[in-house]
Amino acid sequence: MAILGLIFFCLALIGYSSAMRWLHVNPYLTWITGILVQINLLYIFAMLDWLRIGIWVVTSLGVLLLGLRLMLGYLGHVHFHYEGIHLFDIWMAFLGLVMALVLFRSPLVHYDNFSHWATIVKFLTYTGHLPGASDTIISFTSYPPATALFMTQFVTFVGFSSGAMLVAQFALIWAASYAIFATLRDRTRGLNSMLLCLVIAISYVFNINIRLNNLLVDYVLAVLTMAALVGTFIYRHRPRMQAAHVALFSGSLLLVKNSAAFFVAIVAGYYLYMLIHNISAKRWFKKVLKVSGMWLGTLLVAVLPFIWWEVHVKLTFTTSKHEISASAYQSQLSHDGMTGLLSISQQFLKTIFSLSSLSTQGFLALNILLIGAWAIIKYGCHHPNDLLKIISWLDLASLLYYFSLLGMYVLSMPYDEAITLDGFERYMSTIVILNLFIGAIVLVRVIDETFYEQDFESRSPRNFQSIWTKNGYQLATFLVMFFAVIMMYSEINGTNFTNHYNRRPLPVMLTKIAKPTTNLNNTKILIVDPQKVEVTTYYAGYLANYYFFTNNTTGQAVFSKSATTFKKNINQYQYIAVPKYDKSFAHGMYKFYHQRISTGLFKVESGHLRQLSTTSKIN
Repeated sequence: MAILGLIFFCLALIGYSSAMRWLHVNPYLTWITGILVQINLLYIFAMLDWLRIGIWVVTSLGVLLLGLRLMLGYLGHVHFHYEGIHLFDIWMAFLGLVMALVLFRSPLVHYDNFSHWATIVKFLTYTGHLPGASDTIISFTSYPPATALFMTQFVTFVGFSSGAMLVAQFALIWAASYAIFATLRDRTRGLNSMLLCLVIAISYVFNINIRLNNLLVDYVLAVLTMAALVGTFIYRHRPRMQAAHVALFSGSLLLVKNSAAFFVAIVAGYYLYMLIHNISAKRWFKKVLKVSGMWLGTLLVAVLPFIWWEVHVKLTFTTSKHEISASAYQSQLSHDGMTGLLSISQQFLKTIFSLSSLSTQGFLALNILLIGAWAIIKYGCHHPNDLLKIISWLDLASLLYYFSLLGMYVLSMPYDEAITLDGFERYMSTIVILNLFIGAIVLVRVIDETFYEQDFESRSPRNFQSIWTKNGYQLATFLVMFFAVIMMYSEINGTNFTNHYNRRPLPVMLTKIAKPTTNLNNTKILIVDPQKVEVTTYYAGYLANYYFFTNNTTGQAVFSKSATTFKKNINQYQYIAVPKYDKSFAHGMYKFYHQRISTGLFKVESGHLRQLSTTSKIN
């Protein structure tokens, strides 16, 4: 059934992509555009409380669109222009498939998977609706559901599992990454296309803190913003298509995470710049009206889904973690005080000026690379270029992002987390990766403009300035292709190594003692964990909530030596899960219950614990 479901889902994906081609969407943007259209349709169904019906309607519509495309193509009514297969297509298809197979076998380990991202997908899959005020298993109720909806659609047909969720998110990332090739001036040039492949592979170096085997959306924000900017540039001479593209991508970004507002501002700023340069009018007043009308109208359409979400959150929940609220920010600021603000700011400055920081290394490396390329191309190739201007804009974006990130630490995070800059490298990776993509796109276009032959139709293996430039080009192409493959395989092997290394963490060990629960329940469960830090950070509790699908789990690492207290503690639960041997718990069970306990899932009964089989589920 999983294979049939996968085929059905893929046919729908192809159908939406074909429909986008029918609507004259750029071929390299059809995949991600089709996915975002599905996400927005699913969002409408979810907000109307028709999610399960919506998943079948949206997916079936994709299959019908594919059938219609094939029928019209057979009758000769529809013809699409295909450029053929290029070197980067082979790179994307082969390495993307290998990465997907690795991810399908990957477990979820990161804390935030269980605090929200995996839990919300499981909730949507098995309840068929968005969380309400009574669904306390979802803590971060203000987080928009875009990626969760797409993953829910995928696992509905292929089966719910950690690997299936990871593959779904990777499909979204890979489709958005493919948009980068729309910017190539000449896609037959192997050097330029493989440079972009290399950049995609290098981008995962700055995503090392979470990798692709996690459901967190920091990389998703970067790659979707890149695709949004690419489309804004590609459609610069097609104002209606450009407006529709900006509205769809900006609206979808806002439905990925609240913090996407910063990246939507970047897209909106670039869209305004393009409108000013491409809309012509005899009088400046008329031009201002046309530009402002197009810009404001497009952004209004883009923010409507997010406004709908904010209204939904306000009406459904009295309080919500990480919600956008001026009163919440004021309360947080007054709680920490000026001393807290200064302490956090000092720690923030210390981190960003540290050369050991990966994001700082990326910032410096990109500046050095683009400045060096500007000098070589201008003075060595005698070709003026805008790389210095681009790096100044990228640096400005980084500076503004630093301020927004500092504001998040000060206004939204508890002081204990903010003073340690919890998740700093993960958050910074988004802007570093986005800047890397933008810098690479501009650099590759500048490189293409320096080629000896500027007539694309006249370019051939013989059309070089000299035999030396031809040999240099061929060698450079081979080296870039080699490193693009090696770097991507490095990410694949790194994920494999992580999977091998993660053979005994709590999430994996939990699968060895019990089957996951799929019915939402209120069962009280104790999870015994010898790692105190996993208990104090609520990692064990969030994991058990996700796995057993209840909000009544408690993690515990230390047990009382008093018989009365120990027994009272045990008797308040219905089940006890012991994924790893815990000496303190085992000693108490032997001393007070006369039972030898190692690992397993146990039902609490009168005067003893009854061990359940490894295939058992919580009722």
